[in-house]
Amino acid sequence: MFWYWFFVGPALLLAVLSVRNAPGRARYIRSRLKETPAAFPPATVIVPVKGEDYGLRENLEALASLDYPDFELMVVARCAADIPAGVLPARVRVVLAHGAGDGGGSEKVQNLAVAVRASRISSQVLAFADSDTRVTAGWLRALAAPLSEQGVGASTGYRWFLPEIPGLASARFWTSGGWGFWGLLRSVWDAVCAGMLGAGNCPFAWGGSMAILKSTYFEAKVPDYWREAVSDDYALTAAMRAGGLRIAYAPGAMAPSHETITAGGFFAWTRRQMLLTRVYCPRLWWPGLVAHVFYAGAMAASVVALARGHRLALAALAVQLVPGMWKGYERARLARACLPGHARWFRRWGWTHTVLAPVATWLWLIALAGSAFGDSIEWRGRRYRLRRNW
Repeated sequence: MFWYWFFVGPALLLAVLSVRNAPGRARYIRSRLKETPAAFPPATVIVPVKGEDYGLRENLEALASLDYPDFELMVVARCAADIPAGVLPARVRVVLAHGAGDGGGSEKVQNLAVAVRASRISSQVLAFADSDTRVTAGWLRALAAPLSEQGVGASTGYRWFLPEIPGLASARFWTSGGWGFWGLLRSVWDAVCAGMLGAGNCPFAWGGSMAILKSTYFEAKVPDYWREAVSDDYALTAAMRAGGLRIAYAPGAMAPSHETITAGGFFAWTRRQMLLTRVYCPRLWWPGLVAHVFYAGAMAASVVALARGHRLALAALAVQLVPGMWKGYERARLARACLPGHARWFRRWGWTHTVLAPVATWLWLIALAGSAFGDSIEWRGRRYRLRRNW
């Protein structure tokens, strides 16, 4: 019984403690969604493009159609061949980096740095988007709003995977590598990170939906942190920490992604996310690994104990699983409030964030364990060695 309680005791404590901030997070999100910004500083929206993405033309068109009084949309790429034909909206500036800054860092970071230098002089806000998301009309307003607050250095939204997939009864849901099922599972897995963002100083900024004042960008020496970096967002996060500045969560800047994924793609993608975290933000990676070792170990211990006839293990398993499933439900409920235009998807698939939460726990452990070794990733056809220069 020692080994049973060695895993189950801490897991139960972690499960109960994990819900303590949920009410405050919900209040913060509802409050943010209701606020009306007093000012809209001129902005530059920068989106890097590297080949085809699912719905790329529609994604860029959504960025060109933002409900914001004064902004420029800038598409940046290494070379013209990286931008597929027929995807650019009418209202866009194209900047080609041509490998500027090849001394180090990822191609994406190099491109972003070039785009910032090319931004118009009048822009006071720099906003960054990903080419595989399709933002809402109010996305830029939501990101710009917190930047006027005292002590805020950057604002961040997050993504929410809304894969366009057939129903459960369709053979296509399970075929072609199980892309329907794994697309939903990625949505559940990734939503855990969204649940970390709320009131106060956020633990990270997410590069596909973040903004910073141009003056802060230079004062906080973000270009120095981007030098040699593979991850744009973790480097910017480090710059904010070093400067004593907060990262504010902007729930109205949640960015939907309609991509789906195969099983093999899922495991490669999750490992890459966690490998970046281990190298660039170990203070998040280590607690995550320890917590999931206890979570998964407790689940396994309770199942074994149940098989041996220990009825108390059923109660322990329920106490462990119910908070996590409730958090999954709550994350989906709040995401639906952030993305009212996608209510149909949440009515159809929102339940998966409750039901699949225990499965996601094991997949988190696999991703964390798989990222414990190695120091390189492959992204968009190029391999990068990860190293932190701060």
